[in-house]
Amino acid sequence: MRFPLSCFLFLFFTTAFSQETGAPIVVAEIKIDSLYREDQFYVGITYNTLADKTAGLTQSKFSAGFTAGFLRDMPINKSRTIAIAPGIGFSYTNYNQNLMITGTSQSAIYSTINSEDQYSKNKFSYLSVDVPIELRWRSSTFESHKFWRVYTGVKLSYLLYDKSVFNSEKTNITIKGNDDFNQFQYGAYVSAGYNTINLYAYYGLNPLFKSANLDGEKIKIRSLNLGLIFYIL
Repeated sequence: MRFPLSCFLFLFFTTAFSQETGAPIVVAEIKIDSLYREDQFYVGITYNTLADKTAGLTQSKFSAGFTAGFLRDMPINKSRTIAIAPGIGFSYTNYNQNLMITGTSQSAIYSTINSEDQYSKNKFSYLSVDVPIELRWRSSTFESHKFWRVYTGVKLSYLLYDKSVFNSEKTNITIKGNDDFNQFQYGAYVSAGYNTINLYAYYGLNPLFKSANLDGEKIKIRSLNLGLIFYIL
């Protein structure tokens, strides 16, 4: 009896000892970046409408736009919930309307299309390089980058390319590089939302045309763009 009992006690204490001296559990250390920035790429899609329209000028069809770029985040408070963000980007803006542009790029002529006139396309569009500068507020923390935001600022734009098109059964007219367009444009904008998807609005502070007249009245139309903007880290 002594031998079996000794073997049992030996195995029991050996097992207990081995359990107490097992390998320690390693817990991964999560590093929190207390100096984070919200540097972001942005992509936006907009519905484009015209403000301050001259009498008789109306829009037709859906006028869409696209914008994309990058913003450099520079926090200005300790909790990093307020920041300034300059950036650079590009925008394509398109307007379907009844303002017919004929003549040449150096001497354009403007008239409105009657509702009885038949045509398949009448629009002007332009491509610009943008420099946005915005003031940012967000509810982000060191631990979570899913947050509410309100970003507002100004956008300076330089036209790289512009084109007006009129197509009908009888004639097709295309004018590029119209001298009457304001080469430099600027406006105010605001975006607000949660996480990636946000509402966006932009209002042009100067007219699209610098020297264009319709029936003796200066054309003072401005951009008003409404849509969605997506921020991507």
